[in-house]
Amino acid sequence: MSNTNEMVVRFWGVRGSIPCADSKYMRYGGDTSCVSVEAKGQLIIFDAGSGIRKAGLHALATGYQESHLFLSHVHIDHILGYPFYGPIWKKGHKLSVYADHLKPYGGLQRTIFKAFEEPIFPVPMSKLSATVAYHDIESGQTISFDETLMVKSAPLNHPNGATGYRVQYGKSSVCYITDTEHLSDGVDPNIVNLIRGTDLLIYDSSYTDDEYVAKVSWGHSTWQEGVKLCKAADVKQLCIFHHDPDHKDDVMDSIAREAKESWPNTIVAKQDLAVTFTK
Repeated sequence: MSNTNEMVVRFWGVRGSIPCADSKYMRYGGDTSCVSVEAKGQLIIFDAGSGIRKAGLHALATGYQESHLFLSHVHIDHILGYPFYGPIWKKGHKLSVYADHLKPYGGLQRTIFKAFEEPIFPVPMSKLSATVAYHDIESGQTISFDETLMVKSAPLNHPNGATGYRVQYGKSSVCYITDTEHLSDGVDPNIVNLIRGTDLLIYDSSYTDDEYVAKVSWGHSTWQEGVKLCKAADVKQLCIFHHDPDHKDDVMDSIAREAKESWPNTIVAKQDLAVTFTK
């Protein structure tokens, strides 16, 4: 577990759309979206893409008895790893799952249960060993663990809806903003208000500006738009995230160089990368 004065961000899955197991993706990683934040003895996880399997192994090895999973949305690449999160098969573990936009479909629990039922998945989610609580939240809501640790949320621009999150621990913060399409007439005020002054912005950078021309309305953004957000909201560091399946390692190297030249405080998400902030 993290030191009580630290907030540790770990990247378990950084790819968008579909896992990529080819050797040409190994330096950046081929698992789909999953990022964890550890602070004050809490394990907070964002999205349950295929990367959550390794997040589960970490949780079990570290001895967490409780975890919190915030879903940006429930498109398949962001939930396909859910049944492979080890702690849900451990009796005594407590898992809280949060998501917005699902009340019209019967709520979060019904959506998850339907996603993993026969003949799609052989074990009903009602048979999990852990105690799981499903929470239908509203974008804009804040989930407080105590007065020093909280998760704030905001709506994103994505087909079927999505939610962005900000973990605030004392004066340190990290924002998880993925699966969002930038506006054509300026930066999204919902995002700017959520990320203002944050230490780290993890941002949907699926495309470059040149690629985006053919991807309008697909619900994703570019690293160039991420730079604009950083400038508009006084963000300290940008993290390029949700890499397109066509972006093999050599393409990502090129993107990393160009983005670093444009905004020096830029990093590119890689699986197993860990970033630590002091409260």
